[in-house]
Amino acid sequence: MSKRFKPKFNVKKGDSVVIITGDDKDVKKPRKVLEVFPDEARVLIEGANIITRHTKPSAQNTKGGLVKKEAPIHISNVKLWDAKKSEGAKVKRTREDGKLIRVSKKSGDAI
Repeated sequence: MSKRFKPKFNVKKGDSVVIITGDDKDVKKPRKVLEVFPDEARVLIEGANIITRHTKPSAQNTKGGLVKKEAPIHISNVKLWDAKKSEGAKVKRTREDGKLIRVSKKSGDAI
């Protein structure tokens, strides 16, 4: 990403999103965002993009072995979940009472 301008994304930690492309694509199943990495333009989503890591035995994990965990996916592959319409929605930002709020373009409700 460019170091000159900080990107602004509409996805935040704790939001419900749907995955619109990739192996875990499911446009009817909302999932929770665990973490957002704005510098890499990636998000970590609960139960999506599971990878397997081989770990050595250590003091904390005496057995070692295979560990399954989520890996980040690109932010362009997700849409925010609109609960009113029960589907993914494009989002615009509007200012109300001096605060920026995210509004669904289809239903017009705040997310």
